[in-house]
Order: sequence, then C-alpha cells, then structure tokens
Amino acid sequence: MRPPLGSCSFGISILCLVTFTGFMGCDGCSSRSSSNGSTGTTGMTGSTGSTGTTGTMGTTGTSGTTGTTGSTGTTGSAEVLTYHNDNMRTGQNTQETTLTIANVNSSSFGKVGFDAVDGKVDAEPLYVPAETVNGATHNVLYVVTEHDSAYAFDADNGAVLWHVTALGSNETTSDQRNCSQVMPEIGITNTPVIDPKAGAHGTMYFVAASKDSSGNYHQRLHALDLTTGAEQSGSPVAITATYPSTGPLSSNGQLVFDPKQYNERAGLLLLNGVVYIAYSSHCDIQPYTGWIMGYNENTLAQTSVLNVTPNGSEGSIWQSGPGPAADSSGNIYFLDANGTFDTSLNSSGMPSNGDYGNAFVKLSTSANKLSVADYFAMSNTVAESNVDQDLGSGGALLLPDETDAFGTVRHLAVGAGKDQNIYVVDRDNMGKFSSTSNNIYQELPGALKGEEFGMPAYWNGTVYYGAVRDAVRAYPITQAKLATSPSSQTSHTFPYPGATPSISSNGTSNGILWVEDNSNPAILYAYDATNLTHELYDSNQAASGRDQYGAGNKYITPMIVNGKVYVGTQNGVAVFGLLK
Repeated sequence: MRPPLGSCSFGISILCLVTFTGFMGCDGCSSRSSSNGSTGTTGMTGSTGSTGTTGTMGTTGTSGTTGTTGSTGTTGSAEVLTYHNDNMRTGQNTQETTLTIANVNSSSFGKVGFDAVDGKVDAEPLYVPAETVNGATHNVLYVVTEHDSAYAFDADNGAVLWHVTALGSNETTSDQRNCSQVMPEIGITNTPVIDPKAGAHGTMYFVAASKDSSGNYHQRLHALDLTTGAEQSGSPVAITATYPSTGPLSSNGQLVFDPKQYNERAGLLLLNGVVYIAYSSHCDIQPYTGWIMGYNENTLAQTSVLNVTPNGSEGSIWQSGPGPAADSSGNIYFLDANGTFDTSLNSSGMPSNGDYGNAFVKLSTSANKLSVADYFAMSNTVAESNVDQDLGSGGALLLPDETDAFGTVRHLAVGAGKDQNIYVVDRDNMGKFSSTSNNIYQELPGALKGEEFGMPAYWNGTVYYGAVRDAVRAYPITQAKLATSPSSQTSHTFPYPGATPSISSNGTSNGILWVEDNSNPAILYAYDATNLTHELYDSNQAASGRDQYGAGNKYITPMIVNGKVYVGTQNGVAVFGLLK
C-alpha cells in the first residue's frame, strides 16, 4: 500500500453523508427533509449572524471567548455529510445554483477566505446548512485536523463557532515513528460522517489517534454534538477487536487489533444506523492485516468485526482517503491493498483461507454482521502484491443503474489502482478469481497513464479520473459500458498524488469539475465538465498571488456547496467563491 515518500476531550468516529437527487445519501441517517435517494435537504435562509462563540471549549464545558458578529447568512441548499457527497462516492453536488460556467473565472471568482486551524487538514471538510449554534442560525463548515482537533466554522463569514480537542488527559497526537506517510503528527486523518438526526442536535463521528504519557497508543471513535462539539453520551469509545485466525500473526487462535500498527485514513461510512471504519497500516510496518468494524451510531457499541486477511498479512484498507462505498441494499464496497490472497478457492469460488488481499471486495451487512459476499481479483493479483502494485491505492465508485445494449439493467462499480487499468465490475456478479483471465464485466487496460491514488467522480453519465502525472480524463458511459478512450481531457497533468475530482452543477447544467494540484503553491483548477479542454479558472491566474493558499497537501478532495469551494491545506481550509 506504500505511496511515494514525499478543548473538550472527546473520542468518537464521524460519518457524514449527503443526499442528492437520484443518488443514495446516508442510509440510516435522515436528512432534515429528505429520504434516501430523494432530493436532498433545502436549508433555511440564514438569519443575520449574532455574536458567536469562537473560543476553545474547556474541559469543564465553559464557553470560549466571544467571536465577531456574523454577517447575513445565505441559503444553504445542500448538505455535505460524508466523503465525496454520498454513499456511492460520486463526488457530485447537483444542487449548486451560484457557481456557473459563466462566472467561474479569475475576474469574478477567487479566494474569499481562509479558515485557520491548528494542524494539517487531510480530511474533506463537511457542511450542514441552517444549524442553530449559540442561539443563532448558521450554515456550518466542520473541519478536523491531524492535531486531533475538530472545528465548527460559520461557512459564510469564517467565524469559529466551536473548537474542541480529541486528546485525552496527558495525551499527545500519535507520532510518525520515522515514517513520512502522515507527518509531522497523526491525529484525525479520516473524513468524518454526520447524521443530522442523531442525538438532540445531530452528531458527527470520526476516529482520532493519540499517544499517552506512558507511550501507549490509542484509537478512539468520537461522536460530537453538532451544535456544541460536546461528546455524546458514551463517547468516545476505544477501538478494540479480535478475530479468529490460525495464521502467522495469530495468538491462541485470535488476531488482536493493535492501535499502534494502524491509521484510520479511509473516510467513515454510515449505513443503516451503523458507523463503519476501515483501517490502513501505519507506514506498512508489520504486523498488520485488513480490519473493518461497525459501531451502533446511537450507543457506540461494536456491532461487527471482519478481517479480510485473517490467515495472512497486509491487505489493509486505505484507498488514499476515500471511504468505502455502499449501495441501497446495504452492501459495502472497497478496494483492498496488497496482501495475502488465497489462489486456492473453495467450491463457491471464495479464497480457501478467507484472505482477500489486493481485490475489489463486496461485503454484506445482513443482520449487522459483516461478511464477504463477493469479490473480483486480477489474474496476476499475487504478482502485483509482491511488487506493491496494489489495487487498494484507489477507491470504489458505484454507478447509478445503467441499461446495456440488450435492455438489461446493470448495477456497476468502478475502481483503479497502481496498475493503471480501470476495472468495471457487475455488483451482482463481480467475477471472483481465475489464474488465466480476468472474469470481469469490463476492463480498460492502460486507460490511465499513471498510478491512481484517490478515486474518480461521476456526473451526467460520465466518469472522471485523475491519475499521477496524468491529465484528468472523462469517460462517458454508453449502454452500460465506459468508453475505451476519453471524450476529453485536461491539458494540465497533475503531479503525485494525482487528483480526485469533485463536480458541482445545477442538475445537468453548469457542470464544473474541480481538482487540486499538489504543488507549491497548490493550485485549485476548475474545468467545464462537458469539455475538459476548457479550463475556467486556476488559482495561479490572478495577479500578485491573490488566490494562492500555500503548499499542497496530498490526497485533498475539494468540497463544493452553496456557492463556495473548500480546500484543505497544511494549516486550514482555503475558501473560494464569487468576488464582491
């Protein structure tokens, strides 16, 4: 899985999801006025902001110092409650009415703010409209940091509404231990998930890593009240787990989860009232395996544990940040990193020892019990694992229902990793493993000109990929098949780690593709999503560095909502919008 080198206390994981027309949002967490798969919530018009609390809340729960007076709020039409907008991980906000092809240019659009925080922002920011905080209505931006902090900002004026720490007493953030994968500290790497209906005022879930004064390492799932940042009842919960094993890493017939060996990079998933977390290793340091765990969103009780390499090694779930995807039937999908794969299969075509390293995996959550339901593995999966060419550097995207040339409705998912191929699987029959061929719905060999670290976006019948040292490429879908060559691509190519696109649009019009170039200074790009040769804007265009926001931060996914674009940085969130 190795990539190139390059204050209230709380402890709960956060899962955030957004519902858009025609796409599944958060199964098990209700939008304020929408159901799963229907049009998302339309927020109330924000009232004139009153004096807000901006200080860090102390451990006794006392208020911080008084903030600045808020400006008049704007209509918050969409929510962004989870990584890449929805459980299908499409990355599209189709309710964006402010930003258009005509006004996104350096004359009328640019950097309009910067929300400073106390550490790196590796997670995608999240957004809830029309939230009542400190007695006033605000559109709220939620941000977590590698310094183990969580923030709520007024999304319209940048005022800090609350700021809390996930660190326990006498704890620091987890350390690098001579590893540069996450540096200079490890705190909250994963994108949270939000359920606006959980608890009295809504809840945000996330996993935080820390180290105590005795040198012990901790991983905890936190659940915070959206309006105050306070821990919900029973939060945080220490992450512990065991799993049956007879493999080389087992002890007395069990694998035991060691928080020191893992980092929760993948975004959280909320599905049918359960928060799911999936673990990457810490810097590929042995021993580690592939853990997925579920926790009841209300009680934080652990509901299920699965290990996908229980009798082998490696095979963790990292995906360069994207969270596992889920369908409306309660199945979970992810790309597993390099690790043990059993080429000896049982009568059902499943690995004989239950080891699924370097595979495209489908999990069932029936009765809240995690189990492998199906999978696809390349014919050369073992050879790829042996040279660290893992499929699991990328994330899975679920496509909406597609009808093929014979009138059959197909349920498809797309994934790519380091081998530069795009794999399209039939979610109803993923293909399993053959040593002689790839039994897969569709494969596009060499479609990408570099390794994939991140995931594609989907909008209006098109899949968009941005690999390392490659252009962002648009692959239209016709009769349930991706085009074998892109319909358009950007003239700019993106350095490591490539680019994970996000899309804003007003339905099927004014589609804009947003990506970040991880350079110094970092560059935010906007392209016409119907023709990627048409660059609308980049943050280096304006004179005198007007829109620059510092050095890049890897695995960053832009978030677009309510006329603004939010980009995580090494010390805050850069905010872009229409200039006044």
